[in-house]
Amino acid sequence: MKIKCKKKFIIISILIVIFAFGYGILSYLSLLPQRIYKAEDFGIETIHSKKDCNKNGIDDYTDILLGARRDAEKKPKYKSQYYAGGYPPDNEGVCSDVVWRAFKNAGYSLKDMVDEDIKNNLSKYPRVNGKPDNNIDFRRVPNLKVFFDRNAKSCTLSPYKIEEWQPGDIVIFGKNYTHIGIISDKRNAHGIPFLIHNSAQPVREENVLIRWYKLKGITGHYRFEYIH
Repeated sequence: MKIKCKKKFIIISILIVIFAFGYGILSYLSLLPQRIYKAEDFGIETIHSKKDCNKNGIDDYTDILLGARRDAEKKPKYKSQYYAGGYPPDNEGVCSDVVWRAFKNAGYSLKDMVDEDIKNNLSKYPRVNGKPDNNIDFRRVPNLKVFFDRNAKSCTLSPYKIEEWQPGDIVIFGKNYTHIGIISDKRNAHGIPFLIHNSAQPVREENVLIRWYKLKGITGHYRFEYIH
């Protein structure tokens, strides 16, 4: 009897470990259902841009959000490659490709804007190293860091100041500026916004802003107003 009870205990223990491990993996990959909150649930007013670049009746911030979400839903294959002409095909990309596609949805050519800023302010872009390459410069996060520092409104770097995070904001991670994404209008139970990004994960719009903050640190947070 004691042997049978011991075997039963071992089997139950193994099943619990397997369940916990599986649950942890699914949670990490954002594959578990979760309740979605919006800004109004926390008394936060959603900020809308005064501009509508593409004249479609939707403000620029919302268009940037929707463009990023469209790219997330397509789930382009994560592929880091140099492309003649600059643009990867629609079914390929890296984290920075989410951003220019989001801007394109709002009527902006981020490539042209970055290329022009580099041309006029070459010394400001150390990653370019004095040799502009319009096939790749706009897809490099360190260059985007410089561009947004110069041409957008800088916002808080603390993800816990939830009222200061708005849909369509741009966020950069890492002291060497290694990752970039767009802020969603979805929030978790604590009011922390979801992140729309591409790091080859199965779900591209997910509750991971705090995870990336703890892993890499937030080194840039912008609201695009094209100051210059």
